[in-house]
Amino acid sequence: MGKLAVLALQVVIAMVIAGSLFIQLWMVPLISADLEQSGVPTGLRITFNAIVVFGILTVQVSAVCLWKLLTMVRSGTVFSDGAFRYVDIIFGAIAAASVLVFGLAVLLAPGEIAPGVILLICGASLLIGGVALIVLVLRVLLAQAVARDAEAKNLRDELDEVI
Repeated sequence: MGKLAVLALQVVIAMVIAGSLFIQLWMVPLISADLEQSGVPTGLRITFNAIVVFGILTVQVSAVCLWKLLTMVRSGTVFSDGAFRYVDIIFGAIAAASVLVFGLAVLLAPGEIAPGVILLICGASLLIGGVALIVLVLRVLLAQAVARDAEAKNLRDELDEVI
């Protein structure tokens, strides 16, 4: 992966983190105040805000882990056991985001929201869960690459001994 591509990805990740912090610190309190003025019950408002904040947190955790993986790519150590920790955390964060989006659908279902909108939110939850499964498949591919790299290193060491 080229240096320019890594730099571009890091710029995008930095913008995602900055934007998500803005939403958490500025927009969520405004949404909460708007829901309060609209007469939404306190429990429902707190649950909605918690889902939004934790959902954004899953994006932030994934972004930080992706940044770490990009750092490993740059240093040439991505095919090591250390990368699994970050991939596992990304998988967990995406799976949690899927559950949170489904929780949002459950929260909104008894209200005056159209059933089609609830169905779309459930579809988004399913889609996010599919992304988590893709990350899981990529983890298996990483494990195979790490095993092949270790095998190649052992073969090189044996060849060096023979020579």
